[in-house]
Amino acid sequence: MKIVRNLAVVFGMTLFAFGANAQATVSPKWEYGVFIQGGNGLEDRTDFKFFSAGVQAGRIMTEDFGGKLRMNFEYGVEILPLWQSYTPTFQKLVCPYNATSASQCYGPVTTGGTYRGVSVVPAKFRLNFRHGRRLQPWLQGAGGVIYTTRKYPAIGSLNYQNASQTAPNANTSVWNFDPQFGVGAHYFVNDRHSVDFSANAVHISSSSLGDKNPGINTGVQFTLGYTWWK
Repeated sequence: MKIVRNLAVVFGMTLFAFGANAQATVSPKWEYGVFIQGGNGLEDRTDFKFFSAGVQAGRIMTEDFGGKLRMNFEYGVEILPLWQSYTPTFQKLVCPYNATSASQCYGPVTTGGTYRGVSVVPAKFRLNFRHGRRLQPWLQGAGGVIYTTRKYPAIGSLNYQNASQTAPNANTSVWNFDPQFGVGAHYFVNDRHSVDFSANAVHISSSSLGDKNPGINTGVQFTLGYTWWK
């Protein structure tokens, strides 16, 4: 809830900032852009860091509505060929079930560290506020899938008696999902080009595709991008 409140404050300040601007003079229907994104984890994941880069496209699905606010709905997609998560390294044992001593286990082995992969967000729904000429805020919800070259995140321990952390099937998944909610804005440098920035609250979960699904709240990930409008 604290994340949602903070995002609401950011969005409210943005709306106030653009309220006195003149109306936009064009109504393009398509946008194409590039962006980079980064942030940290929350709660017990504050030592997790994230960085990604990708491309996005969107299509305006409605005419303007909402009177002076001039709102419209947009559907978009994102492809992130670069997705990375930087996590702490630690040691773990891999043990048979009902192990009675550490000598029965393999290891210790080092796990964690840097995870690399790709992400696709096939469903991004955005509410644009087009009253401003240069600064135009938005609210959005989205969801996608992440593939990593190793099972993410790492789990395990050196306690051979804890089968939930050391048993052969005590592992996560290379596939994860990332539902998210955020606020942002376009700053138009001219009628057909904008610099974009946003803040997104993201949750990462495998939906139990792996034997373990610890889940990660990534806190707020900040995005900076550039968009071409058509």
